Amino acid sequence: MSDKSLPLVISAPEPRTLDLIFTPPQLALFRRKYRIVETTPEGVSELPTDVLGEARYIVGQPPIAPETLEKLRALRCVFNVETNLINNMPYETLFARGIHVVTTGLVFAEPVAELGLAMALNLARDIVDADLAFRQGKELWGGDGNQTARLLSGADVGIIGFGDLGRALNRLLTGFRTRTRVYDPWLPPSVLAEHGVEPASLEKVLSESDFVFVVASVTSENQGFLGADAFAKMRKGAAFILLSRAGVVDFPALMAAVKSGHIVAASDVFPEEPLAKDHPVRALPGFLRSAHRAGALDVAFKRMGDMVLEDMDLIDRGLPPMRSKRAERETVSRMRSKPVVRN
Repeated sequence: MSDKSLPLVISAPEPRTLDLIFTPPQLALFRRKYRIVETTPEGVSELPTDVLGEARYIVGQPPIAPETLEKLRALRCVFNVETNLINNMPYETLFARGIHVVTTGLVFAEPVAELGLAMALNLARDIVDADLAFRQGKELWGGDGNQTARLLSGADVGIIGFGDLGRALNRLLTGFRTRTRVYDPWLPPSVLAEHGVEPASLEKVLSESDFVFVVASVTSENQGFLGADAFAKMRKGAAFILLSRAGVVDFPALMAAVKSGHIVAASDVFPEEPLAKDHPVRALPGFLRSAHRAGALDVAFKRMGDMVLEDMDLIDRGLPPMRSKRAERETVSRMRSKPVVRN
């Protein structure tokens, strides 16, 4: 079989790399089954017309202008391995032509959910600060060190957003026997009930929870929707855990709510990343910080390679992709999550 007979793949996975998302055996299989043309996201539109015309798949989320899409006559699927669906290609035309746009973001659900659970337990039991006090010889023993401690077990929990991450988090919380309320305006109540959670309004989730997890994507409709009014509705001493994107939160208002002592908070995401060295959140008591590392595990990245290869095999055989999550016509253009900038 000559190379010319193999299906052609345009690879532009930045900020990922093929070595990151594939194990060596996976990558070898990928190269055996397909002709790989590697380029940058910006370089896709500059590829020769014959290369664009033969491409069956794109791996990455490069900007695709309408005139470039016209040249992609054989395209069947765009595999977004960055995982943030952004409005940088003509989705309506892609859908009209039957071209799939899929994301491998499911691989991050369990790792992020686990770190979110760890953050909640830390806020409940003050683990990090107690450790730092111990190192400094200022530890408080027994009950003296538990003045603000509480249990996650049996607590009232609120989850804002119930996609892959929200569902992974709910599975972890099941063992803690929490009463879990969920606010997700994109899902009917019956879907939430099927997962054993209570559908609720945003106000109820905020006002009746000991722990509030935010796992909603940023859309054109919810940017900054959690502000001072939302934090004021929360129970005094409640914990706010931000795991999805900082864009859904009015971050100065969140810091003010923590600084006032009304709530405690934890976040894996921030308005600008990397964060300025002098940003006030770095020194804010009652705020647990993580440098957008919740999902960045090698095991998660390697699962992307499995998903891509399995879905390519299905599409090659005239079947729809099943492992990756397909972008939806009605919602994809509303997504506003921005990729992390790597310095």
